[in-house]
Amino acid sequence: MEYLLPSVPSGVGKARSLVRAELTGWGREDVIDDCLLIISELVTNAVRYGGSAYALRLEDREDRLYGEVFDPGDGEPRPCSPDVEALSGRGLQIVAAIADDWGVTAANGGKVVWFSVLAPA
Repeated sequence: MEYLLPSVPSGVGKARSLVRAELTGWGREDVIDDCLLIISELVTNAVRYGGSAYALRLEDREDRLYGEVFDPGDGEPRPCSPDVEALSGRGLQIVAAIADDWGVTAANGGKVVWFSVLAPA
């Protein structure tokens, strides 16, 4: 599955709906909650920092679910250590805690933040 979506705040909910429908169609209810949280964080970052649009992609591989969000924004996202009172800034910490693997790759015209979640045994 691959979608090109506009970078608007309502896009986070749209991305979650698309991911939920796709994973349900694939019979991957086992990873829906984790993937929705990861997608929410990555899409929120793309909307805030990435430019006018972003691409969302999911693949059901044999032993894992792989996803990525491409955006044309500059810079490389990195986890930060926000103050305990901060209302934001923990997104990539959440992604790192939930995903089995994740990273950032430079891409032509932007960057890809990717993740994978292993299929339960």
